[in-house]
Amino acid sequence: RRIDEEFKATVKPLAGETKADAESRIAVTCIIEEPKPATGTAKAEDGKVRMANLCVIMGKYVNGVAALHTEIVKADVFNDFYKMYPEKFQNKTNGVTPRRWLAWCNPSLSAVITKWLGTDAWIKDLSLMEGLKAYADNKELHAEWRESKLKNKLHLLPYIEKWTGIHIDEEFAKKAMFDVQIKRIHEYKRQVLNILGIIHRYDQIRNMSEEEKADVVPRVCIIGGKAAPGYELAKRIIKLISAVSQRVNNDPAVGDLLKVVFIPDYNVSLAEVIVPGSELSQHISTAGTEASGTS
Repeated sequence: RRIDEEFKATVKPLAGETKADAESRIAVTCIIEEPKPATGTAKAEDGKVRMANLCVIMGKYVNGVAALHTEIVKADVFNDFYKMYPEKFQNKTNGVTPRRWLAWCNPSLSAVITKWLGTDAWIKDLSLMEGLKAYADNKELHAEWRESKLKNKLHLLPYIEKWTGIHIDEEFAKKAMFDVQIKRIHEYKRQVLNILGIIHRYDQIRNMSEEEKADVVPRVCIIGGKAAPGYELAKRIIKLISAVSQRVNNDPAVGDLLKVVFIPDYNVSLAEVIVPGSELSQHISTAGTEASGTS
């Protein structure tokens, strides 16, 4: 309450504003929303502490995590604060570093890139990757690239068994596509759409003749993520994925044409093993809903 009172005392009319305009802005930007008594047909409302407002007032900077996201924050979400403290609002685009996601967790692919570029300076200067264009049609490079991917897929197998108890045979893994979606479990990230696609694939395979099955590319569908503690629907999505996994992986009619794996307790350390082994990376969030989307 003391912070709130001190903040209110600093709010003054901006250029072109009246005192009434400033008071209206205080009502939107203050930290404490006072309780409201019942009036007529309106019910009484408890007081609230606006944590987002507290963060903006006390924070040194407010950063959006992508240019579009930052503009929304300034123009809509915290527009009143932006008018008052434009210097606080900055953009810091989220990203991933090749130092971790190539040099550290994917040494076999890093070695291939370094060999063909003739330097490892690309780790700190990704523009040097342009040099690989000169070898785009080189069969030797293609073979080394595929060999690196296979090595990473086989490296992932014992971890899958350790994390989930699901055994995937090496010979099957060599033929199968690793189809991966690893990120927070959320409606807008559409793990439901992914698992519905897997169910459809499963149903198609079950209804194929043996001759038709011979043309199917085997697939290992890997989904990993965590649900927020209070997000019941996200937990139900995990339950659905786990149920589909149990059904598919134990159906002899499908055999080694489809495997479904849910990886629990997903984190960066697990991603360092999963990402190098992925062949199809699923990013199917509803359009416009990802602020940055570093996955």
